[in-house]
Amino acid sequence: MAKKITTKKPLTVNSRSKAMNATKTRQKPNVQKKTIDGKKVIITAREAKKLK
Repeated sequence: MAKKITTKKPLTVNSRSKAMNATKTRQKPNVQKKTIDGKKVIITAREAKKLK
């Protein structure tokens, strides 16, 4: 089982129409399973890019 390392959580924002009606939307982080030193971990794509 992969261990979750990242602490990122979904970002909650309001999507606004031209009439300024607010609708809640969520932007989820790009989390991926990667193998680092033989261990499977769950990290974001940005963190994985920094490790290379």
